[in-house]
This record gives sequence, structure tokens and C-alpha cells, in this order.
Amino acid sequence: MKASDLMVKCLEEEGIEYIFGVPGEENADFMMSLEKSEQIRFILTRHEQGAAFMAEIYGRLTGNPAGCLGTLGPGATNLITGVADSNMDRAPMLVLTGQGASTRLHKESHQVMDVVQMFKPVTKWATTIWHPENIPEIVRKAVRVCRTEKPGAVHIELPEDIAKLSIDKIPLPVRKFRRPVPDDKAIDRIYDRLKQAKRPIIIAGNGCIRRRASKQLRIFCEQTGIGVVSTFMAKGCVDMNAPYCLHTIGLGAKDIPACAVDAADMVICLGYDMVEYHPKLWNNDRTKAVIHIDFLPAEIDENYHPQLEAVGDLAHALWMLNERLKKESTPLSFDLSQQKTTRENMCTELAKHKDDKTEGSIRPQKVLWDVRKVMGPHDILLSDVGAHKMWIARHYQCHEPNTCLIPNGFCSMGFALPGALAAALVHPDRNILAICGDAGFMMNVQEMETARRLNLNLTVMVWADNAYGLIAWKQDNEFGRHTDLAFGNPDWMQLASAFDWRGHLVDKAEALENTLQQCFNEPGPSLLVIPIDYRENALLTQRLGELTCSI
Repeated sequence: MKASDLMVKCLEEEGIEYIFGVPGEENADFMMSLEKSEQIRFILTRHEQGAAFMAEIYGRLTGNPAGCLGTLGPGATNLITGVADSNMDRAPMLVLTGQGASTRLHKESHQVMDVVQMFKPVTKWATTIWHPENIPEIVRKAVRVCRTEKPGAVHIELPEDIAKLSIDKIPLPVRKFRRPVPDDKAIDRIYDRLKQAKRPIIIAGNGCIRRRASKQLRIFCEQTGIGVVSTFMAKGCVDMNAPYCLHTIGLGAKDIPACAVDAADMVICLGYDMVEYHPKLWNNDRTKAVIHIDFLPAEIDENYHPQLEAVGDLAHALWMLNERLKKESTPLSFDLSQQKTTRENMCTELAKHKDDKTEGSIRPQKVLWDVRKVMGPHDILLSDVGAHKMWIARHYQCHEPNTCLIPNGFCSMGFALPGALAAALVHPDRNILAICGDAGFMMNVQEMETARRLNLNLTVMVWADNAYGLIAWKQDNEFGRHTDLAFGNPDWMQLASAFDWRGHLVDKAEALENTLQQCFNEPGPSLLVIPIDYRENALLTQRLGELTCSI
């Protein structure tokens, strides 16, 4: 068989279901081999960046990698933003690129660049297939590396002449093993220290949205009552209705949940990455007793210097703590009064504008109240990057893990529309909603055609303010004014019609809930545009600046 045939068979052995991408001349043999696969579905996208975001969301939702494919040169460079986003947000992904013939890579040649070196900073591993007999080993290693905690992206480059060579090999069998678990003595020390605490609190990071970890975390909180503040990416690790759910941290400004962190004498960080919310924002004076439990050792930082650490499978670590709790003759007792107050204050804050009847533009708080009301517990919301992301992070809470997907490590605009396509492929039985700013939406607007061609059921909600609203918000906060950040927009309803989407424009708060429900009931993709009232940005900054915590 050809080397490209063997590579496809190896991907099939790994259980790969989807490859998203834009083919080119240099990966034509691979595409011919892929066309014969009855297991792997190739999704032709309109831009490689969209393909990478689709593969990222598949990985985040399933825990298994999908492929994103581009050719050499510009095809590969177009992939890199989505690849970096996936890697920093801990989503498994296979990046597959073509390359010119190995006989011309040593010299100046058409579209040739060192793609592997380009991808090394934004992947866990990147390599070239120089010998076809190495394909089974490379594919097996690539999938294993990208799935291993913490997950991320892996890059494989296949030069066009290597793809054509004959090879007599078969795929390596897939063998999966249990993750390493924390040391018993480390958990004993953490448990003994927990019993000494008076006001412990949990900061849950993206590691907690793995289903087993979320289950054990909920059991731990039910037994102890300890409150959980989640990072943007950890939403849903505990149910929003649970009394120990203290909502979300992550804004640059101090918010209500931070009051509970201020009051704590112990901060237990579970599955927490510093890229999610830097510890200088919650431990600037370095007085907190920090406990680190995660798949990997703590990153070194002067504001994040744990007193105790347990490294290994997070779900198992929480199970070990739960087993110790079961053996306690007397339940642990803590002063959680500040956490109760924090939850009450935040719940009041979230409901403040639920009955708005504004016209012309709609407050972000009202939009998200209605969205949460319409969305079911297992429905999926994807947030793009912009001012709307800050409001979603603060106001949209979740019942289940992986039901609010926010890019928060690399934090790339243009993420939500292509990501929604992948979510609709993975979960066609759920309502899928992407919320974008008008800026981020237009960055990958071409994937509207892909959604229509695949006839996917999804809704994209655009918050229109005709400007880069988040940049304006940040410049206003720092300088008291902002540079020229305004732009024009298309006629949204004509845009929807041009791509054969259903289109809706809602400028009355009272009409939003019913219109969103209508979008979900319609077959195929729908575009819902809302003139957004971003005067609320400055008002939120003012309120948070006046926030005082009574401890």
C-alpha cells in the first residue's frame, strides 16, 4: 500500500472520526487515501483557521482528538491560531499538514518553510514523517501525547514524495492505561491541613470539567459544604443551583466572588492553570495558604507558591479525599458564612435586569438571563472573544461541565462560529448557541456556508455594536477615552439570506426569549442579531470599582 494509505489506516485504528480542513496539492495522496475510509469523515471548510477551531471543540467535548488539515506554506500558517488556542486551552488535536517533496526542502523552493519549527511552540509535539515505515509509531505516539493530561495539539507533517512510497506495515494496536495517581502521603497531608482550616475555598480550573473529576468534586462539596469559584473554562464543574456554587472568577476587576476568596484562610486549587486567572489577582499579598491538586506540578510563580501539592489524576485525588471524609466520625466544620453571603449577592446581581423591557438596544444582563432560561441543562453555549465574553463569563452559569465553551488561554477571536459547527456534529440532539461580537463573527463568517452545506442545526447570536467593544472598554478604563475602533457592518438579514440561513433581528427585550426559542425550533442554521447596550460596560466597571467586601 502507499504510505498515505497506511497513515489513514493508523488514524482509523486510533478511532479518529473527523478531519476538518482545506486540502492542497501537496497532500493530494493523503486525500485520495482518506476518501476510501468508511470510518473517518472529512469536513471541507472554507478556511484552515475554521478547521482548527472545529477540531478544538470536538476535542473539548469528547476528550478525543479530531484532525485539522492544511497544505504546506499558507495552508499551515492559516491553521496556527486555532492550533495555539486548542493547545493552551487543553484540547486534544491532531494537526496534519502536507509538505513539498523531501528532495527540495534543503533549498529555496515554492511555498516551502519550516512548518514543524513553526508549530513547536504551540503544540505538545511536532514532527515530520521522513520514512514511511515510521508511520505506525508516529501516529500512535501523536494520539497518545495529545490525549495525555494535560491534553493539547500534536503536529504531523507528511511530505508529498513520502506519501507516495510503497510500504508493507500495519497500524500499532491502541493500548490505554490508567493515569498515575497522587501519593497517599501527599493526600494525607492535604487532608490533615484541611481539618485545621476555618474558611477553606476551592478555585476550580479547566481540569475539573473532565466528567470523572466533576463527579468527585460534587461529592466532596456535598460532604464538606466548601464553596467553589470556577474559572471561565470550569463552568459547570458544579451545578449552578448547588448552595456551594459561588459562580465565576476571571475578570480583571475585583468581583463579588472574590470576596469569598479574600475571606478564605485556605485556597484549594483543583485542575487550575495560571493562564485562566493569574494568582496575583487573588493572592497579590501572598498570604493565602494554597493547596495545589492537579495532573501536573504547579507552575512557578511568586503569587502561586503552594504549601502542599498532590500530583496525579485529579478525579482520583478527589476520590481519595472523599474516602477519608467517609471515615471521619465527626463531620468537618467550617465557617462558610462569607461564602453564603457571596452566593446570595451574586444571585441577586444576576437577576437584576431579568424583567427589562428596553427597546432599541438590549442590556447584556437581560440577554443572558433569557438565554439561560431557554437553554436546557445539557445544551451548549460557545462564546467568542470580546466584550460579550466578559458578560457571559460573569452572568451565564451552568448545570453541567462542557456546556459553556470559552477560549481563555490563548483567547482567540473567530472561535465561536466554527466551533458551533463541531458542537452540532458531536451533539446533534442538543441546542447549540454561539454568541459572537460583530467583530469576531466576521473573522470566520465564511463558515456560514459550511454550516449550510452540512445542514447543521445551530444558532449564532451576534451582539452588534459596530466596534471593537472590549478594546474600547479597556482603553476607557486605563486612559479615560479610546482610539477609533468603529467599523461598519453588513445588512445582517441580507447576509443571512445570502448564505441561506434564517435571519432574525431583535431590538426589543421582551421579544428575545420567544425569538431564541423559535431559532432552536427551526431546522438548519439561524442568525439572531441583537443591538447590544454596551453602556453597561462602564457602569459595571464603576460598580466593581466601588465594591467593598465585609469580612
